[in-house]
Amino acid sequence: QRDAKGQYLFDLLCHHLNLLEKDYFGIRFVDPDKQRHWLEFTKSVVKQMRAQPPFTMCFRVKFYPTDPAALKEEITRYLVFLQIKRDLYHGRLLCKTSDAALLAAYILQAEIGDYDPGKHPEGYSSKFQFFPKHSEKLERKIAEIHKSELSGQTPATSELNFLRKAQTLETYGVDPHPCKDVSGNAAFLAFTPFGFVVLQGNKRVHFIKWNEVTKMKFEGKTFYLYVSQKEEKKIVLTYFAPTPEACKHLWKCGIENQAFYKLEKSSQVRTVSSSNLFFKGSRFRYSGRVAKEVMESSAKIKREPPEIHRAGLVPSRSCPSITHGPRLSSVPRTRRRAVHISIMEGLESLRDSAHSTPVRSASHGDAFAGPGRSGRAESSERVAVIADESYSPADSVLPTPVAEHSLELMLLSRQANGAPCSIEEEKESEAGTPAAEAEGELRALCPGGLGPAQAQQVNKFVLSVLRLLLVTVGLLFVLLLLLIVLTESDLDTAFFRDIRQTPEFEQFHYQYFCPLRRWFACKLRAVVNLLIDT
Repeated sequence: QRDAKGQYLFDLLCHHLNLLEKDYFGIRFVDPDKQRHWLEFTKSVVKQMRAQPPFTMCFRVKFYPTDPAALKEEITRYLVFLQIKRDLYHGRLLCKTSDAALLAAYILQAEIGDYDPGKHPEGYSSKFQFFPKHSEKLERKIAEIHKSELSGQTPATSELNFLRKAQTLETYGVDPHPCKDVSGNAAFLAFTPFGFVVLQGNKRVHFIKWNEVTKMKFEGKTFYLYVSQKEEKKIVLTYFAPTPEACKHLWKCGIENQAFYKLEKSSQVRTVSSSNLFFKGSRFRYSGRVAKEVMESSAKIKREPPEIHRAGLVPSRSCPSITHGPRLSSVPRTRRRAVHISIMEGLESLRDSAHSTPVRSASHGDAFAGPGRSGRAESSERVAVIADESYSPADSVLPTPVAEHSLELMLLSRQANGAPCSIEEEKESEAGTPAAEAEGELRALCPGGLGPAQAQQVNKFVLSVLRLLLVTVGLLFVLLLLLIVLTESDLDTAFFRDIRQTPEFEQFHYQYFCPLRRWFACKLRAVVNLLIDT
């Protein structure tokens, strides 16, 4: 319905999945300007969408569990497993080649089972895509671990081991936001379960724990992080986002992550302003439960584990998060078709300049490392990371498009055609959506009119002026009341004596002030007598 809140849609989806530990997840969408947003559960779904229906949304891990292996139910662990597997594929989860081989082997064991010489010929691991780039040595290492070390592990055990290993990596839970520092150097800011992270060129240059972050604010494209460390050392980190909308999204993500991981109770959540002046800037409040409450609630879950349907790996270099369907709960197939939302669409399939995947080539099927770097990666595992020269994860802020029809049709078409999940396809798909076409027609009909971004800026300016006007009127009213109180007081100064002697003041005093004072005194006595009697 048009007035349905985001919470209704989220609850409907979690009911469809038979998911109880739902506080770690969220729904993400992209506006016509290619800016990502998390769906706010307290607001109407339709009012948050700037595009035209049908709306495309993605079910995601929003808050990565501090200890994913400690999750109560297997369905929750599996959904987190899918998300982290997606992070690994898109280059967000950086690691040494030895760790990468182990993680990929866990994925193989979980989704195709034990090694079988009859089913898995020589070089079988090369048919699957686990990382942005592969090397032959890495593929041989993956197959070796899968054959010799993981035999007999059930899918649930392999997924659990995968989560335990992924949790130990520095970039676990990273959802990078592209920015520039004060020197103009490219950087990626991210919020993890443990604190605030800044990444530059495959290195973590800053890590600040949540209890050290005192404040976050933004002005236009500028994001400020206030840090208070030991010995009362205070630091202000300043970064510049590509657009004001991206900066606001970064700020809101920071507010939500800090509230979720830092606070003890959701009752401690406060409304936060992006500016020191209450009539200027944005105001935002995190509306969910915090991590500690979620863990306590999970411990009370007592039910039979829901039925989980596995979808195995498809031996193709096509996009793995599309070819690998999620495990769905035992719900009727007709209801399954009714929800046209991609389960675990995963994080953005992005590249070089703007968001999340350190992939340089036009296709995901290239070699694991560039020609000049693969030799060095093989000779020194200690420093090799599953990424390119710098942590530069994207080409745009587009997420991988979700099929506008049912998930089943999407899976079948991808499996049948084996089409590669390339960035070019994603851009064309997004460009062909009804929202993009409608926007193009609008611009063609109204070449001199305001675009959506310009109209939004005008609205923000009008709201700012109205807030300023309202505050000014309020201050004048307070000053007037203060002047009346001081004038009617016994304060004896030349200024107030002159005012009291004017005819206007005497008329105001006898006709308005004295009757009003008597009325208030009468009411006050009545209330006091009532309280004494009771």
